[in-house]
Order: sequence, then C-alpha cells, then structure tokens
Amino acid sequence: MGFLLVLAAFWLPGAVFGAAIGLRGWTLGAAAPVLTFGIVALGIPLLGGTGIRWIALSVTLWTLVVSAAGFAVTWAVARFTRRPESGSERPRWSWRAHAFTALGVAAGMGVGALTVLRGIPAPGTVNQDWDAAFHANLVRWIAETGDARPSTVGTIANLPAEPHYFYPDTYHALLAPLFGKGGLTVMPLLNFASIAVTFAVPLGVAAMCRAWRLPPVTAAAAAVASACFTSFPYDLFWHGPVWPYAAGVALVPAMLAVVRLLLEPGGATGPLAVGVGVAGLAALHTSVVFVLAVYCVLILAAVLFGFEPIEWRRAWPSLVAAAVLAAGLGLPQVLPSLYNAGGVTAAVWPNAATMTGAVGQAVTFSPMANFPQWWLGLPAIVGVFLLARHRRVVWLIAAYVVLGGLYAATVSMENGLVHLLSGPFYNDNYRLAALLPMIGAVGFGEFVHTATAWFAAKVRPRLPKLHPAAPVLAGVVLLAAVIGGFSRGYVYLNSVHVNIAYRGFPAVSADEETAFAWLAQYTVPGERVLNDRLDGSVWMYALQGVKPTQWNYYGAPRTSDVGYVSAFANRLESDPKARQILRELKVRYAFVGQGNAVPDQRNDAGLQHLDTTPGFKLVYRNAGASIYEIAGQQDVVAAGAAPGSAAGDAK
Repeated sequence: MGFLLVLAAFWLPGAVFGAAIGLRGWTLGAAAPVLTFGIVALGIPLLGGTGIRWIALSVTLWTLVVSAAGFAVTWAVARFTRRPESGSERPRWSWRAHAFTALGVAAGMGVGALTVLRGIPAPGTVNQDWDAAFHANLVRWIAETGDARPSTVGTIANLPAEPHYFYPDTYHALLAPLFGKGGLTVMPLLNFASIAVTFAVPLGVAAMCRAWRLPPVTAAAAAVASACFTSFPYDLFWHGPVWPYAAGVALVPAMLAVVRLLLEPGGATGPLAVGVGVAGLAALHTSVVFVLAVYCVLILAAVLFGFEPIEWRRAWPSLVAAAVLAAGLGLPQVLPSLYNAGGVTAAVWPNAATMTGAVGQAVTFSPMANFPQWWLGLPAIVGVFLLARHRRVVWLIAAYVVLGGLYAATVSMENGLVHLLSGPFYNDNYRLAALLPMIGAVGFGEFVHTATAWFAAKVRPRLPKLHPAAPVLAGVVLLAAVIGGFSRGYVYLNSVHVNIAYRGFPAVSADEETAFAWLAQYTVPGERVLNDRLDGSVWMYALQGVKPTQWNYYGAPRTSDVGYVSAFANRLESDPKARQILRELKVRYAFVGQGNAVPDQRNDAGLQHLDTTPGFKLVYRNAGASIYEIAGQQDVVAAGAAPGSAAGDAK
C-alpha cells in the first residue's frame, strides 16, 4: 500500500497536468514525474507564503488549479492561432512495436526493483551514509511543520538563525504529505522512492527513443539496459546518498522527449511542458539544469547543422515561448542556490583513477568501477559508433564526448579548469559518473537493433513464410539469452553496491533506535535532547520525532550555543554559560551512542565521561546507547512531563 502511494505521488499530479496540456502516449507517461516535481516546486513558495499548510489536500488542489490553467492556455492558443501544415510527422508505431517496447520497459523496471529490494534488507532499514539523516529529517520536518519553503528549514541544518538558508527540498516536499499515510514512516518513504526512481529510468529512456524516432528494438533494449549500469542509479543510493540528484538525472531522458516537441510544435503543449519540467529539474537539484543545458545546446547545434529536421516557420514561436517559460519558471528555483554556491564548488574529492584508466571507464560505461561491466559496455560503445554511422541522435554522441570527457578529467586531474567545470556537481566523481549510463543504454539499444536486423536479413530469404517480425524477435531472444545469461542483468553486483549503505553500523544501530523510542516516551513537544553529532543520534528526529541539539553529521558551528554545549556540557556544574544554554534549549536529557559516522574523529568533548560527571544521572542504557537525565533541568518543560528517572528503565 505504501509503495503504491509513493508511485501515485510521483506520477499522478504530473499525469493530470500533462494530459491537460495535451501530452500523450510515451511522452506523457515518462514526463509525468518531472512535471510533478515542477508543480511541487511552483507551489512551495506560493502556498508557504500565503500560510497554507503543505499537506496532501492542499497539494492536490494546487495540482488541479495548475492543470486547469494549463488546459486553458493550451485551448486558447489552439483556438486563436492558426497552425501551419506540417511536412514532417512522427512515424507511427504498430501495436507490436508499442507492446515490444512496453515489455522492455517492464523488464527494466523489474530489474531495477529487484536490485534495490535485494540491496535493502527491509523497507524501514536506515541508510547509514553521510547525507541520509539530513534527507530523512527534512522529510519529517516538512510533514510536521506544514511549510516546505527552503528558507524555513535551516534548523535541521544546524543554522536556525539563517533566513537565507537554501537547500533544494522539492524531492522531500513531494514525500512529506505521505508521512503517516498507509503506515509510511520516513525510511520506507525514502526507500520506496528509490524504487520509483528506478521505474522512471527505463520509461524515460524508451520515451526519449520514441520521441527522437529511434527504432522500437532500440527503445526496448535501451530500456532494459538502463536498469543494469552500476554507476546510475545504484551508486547514488549509497554514495551520499544523493536521492534528489538521482531523481533529477533519472528524469533527464523524459525531458529530452519533451524537448523534441519543440521541433515539431503543436501549440502550447511543448513550451508549457518544458517550462514546468525545467522548474522541476532545477528544484530537484540545481546541477541537473547544467546537464539539461548541455543537451539543449548540442540539440540546437544538431539542428543548425542539419542533423535534426526542423521547420523554422512553425517552430520559432514554440522555441521562443519555451525559452521564456524555462527562464521564468526555472530561475526562481536556481537563484536561491547562490547562497551556498561557494560551499558547493569548493568541495574537493580525491582522484580515483589515472587519465588512461578514466578514459577506459568512460569508454566501457563503467565509471567508478573496480572492474568493467563488459556485457554492457562493449555493446554500448559499439552502438555509439553505429549511431554515428547511421547519423541518429548525433547530439547524444556529442554529449557522450562532453560528459565523458568531463568525468575523465574530474576523476583523474586536479586543476582550476577542471574544478570550475565540475564545480556545480560538487566536483564529485560519482555525480558525473551517473551521467554516462543513459547514453550507454541508447548505444546498447542501437547495437541490439543493428544486430537483430542483420540476423533477420540473413534468415528471411531462407524462411520466407515466417512473419517479418519473427526473425527480429528470435534475434532479440538470442541476444538476451547470451548477454543476460552471462551478466544476469548485473543484479547481484548492483544490489551489493546499494547494500553498502544498509549494513548497519557504524552510524546508527538497532540499540540506538531502541533508545530513541525510549526518549519519545519521556520527552514532550518543544524539548530537545543533547546529543553528539557523529554517534548516529542525529537520526532521533527522523525515526521518533525527538528533536536533538545536533541535527546532522556536519555539526553546529563552534561559535553557536549548540556548539558551546557540545564542547562543555560536562562542565555544567561549574560553567554557568553551559547551564544557561541548556535551559534556553529546553534540554533535560543527554544521549550518548556507541556509533561514529567518522571513526577517525573523536566524539563531542562535552558528552564524554558522563557516567562520572556530576549533574548527569543514568536513566537508560542498552548495549549501544546511554541516556542521562541532567540535574536541575526538570522545570524547563511544561509541568507533567514524565521524568526518565521515574521509569525504572536504567539497566
């Protein structure tokens, strides 16, 4: 039930809006999630600014309003403008072509879901990597406060007094209204959303192939292959995890299918879809806009050099309108990110390969891998050359050169130019690696199409009574048996990568989760718990609704009040400032866990040796966590709050 709710949240709002503005078929199905995120992005400042709570009902009503407006604009443009006759229409697919592509998409979705489910022990299992706690806290924060504006979430970034704080929270805002629905808690929400992202990838790749007039066999094979590359999406589910960025990259193929509408315009449909889609991508993660911009520039170049057909007389109004809408709806999502632009571009990751090794990884579509995915990489690179030979989607080949070159440079070189170009991606090898598999999937699809066409051409003269599609199908089955049999879809390899972040310790343990539940029983709204930034206790809010003093692994600034008590809380009997801050923060309990997200760093000094520190009384302990009641703090919360010492739970 919970998973179906997540799928509905991803697809339904965008599907309603897309249908209202005239999208149909594969493009509608693939573009629905990116349009959903666009609707959410546009609604966050409006609903938050007018005091309307961000809940399922208000989001639903907002979707209907936007859809009605989109329908009205589309109808008015169609009614009051004359549409010139087109000399170039998209070739029709037979029902067999649609069915075959649908099978490929279903297979890709199945591989993606199986991989994630094998990598995550249970829907509620906590992701142990660095950013997971922040994402989880943010989902719950929006759900409980009813306000998704980024400027209101500085508290969980340990910056409560920063009015200009910004982090793109559209991904979290979409999930927040589902919190508590159908039994969904934070981690099942985030883990189910990962599966939804894997569903969007093969559907988007198939729709992109259809929109850009690639053969059905290419579309179907590309859809399956898109679910098998390690570097995307699976590495992004453990590295970080960077869930919003993964969602944005997953939706780039769908946006490219939408962009194709601008070359064969049909009224306001293309511009509206592009404008709202760009807003959605920008609000998911600002860096994804740079990826889309690379593709759009290369598509424009392909058009100008005659590689893609266009009727300028028909197309120029749509192109202008799309540019205006993309800027008007996208820039408000991008500009606030300038607040933290310096922190993003200043991130530095160590080199992970030599230049030769990096180029080899890009050529085999196995970036950041210890061993190439030969059964995908070799057919994919052959397919890229076949695309060039057939002069199909040459802009995609150019994007492979640009993005592959950027990846190779980032992973193997350190200089100012490389840092400048990779800066929007945090100079992160994994984020750039994630941009290559979509191209590899299309290349793989083209290889399968060419190989099966060659096989069919050899078979048909010998068996003239066969249905024309039979040799093609036989060729596909043969290739699937060979490649799939040897690679097994790389399900095991990719599930092992997903599982990297779900192996339990070192950050938050089951014992600590049990201790969080104890705190939830003995704390009241408005109260906070003194905690360490590294021992996993930053998860207490996401999992149990208990507000900590330290919200994430980065920790509060040392000059802040929280930074002070984190350093000197164990001196509160002789340090009036520490006592005063604890009273202002309404802290009665201190939590000490056995975990450490960064094993080579020490835990906060102010929470060490509490067993022997005056003023701290042990009230709960298990194998992985200890909770202390702080003397003289009982009156900081409302009367009637249960004291932990009365529970008799000390062990």
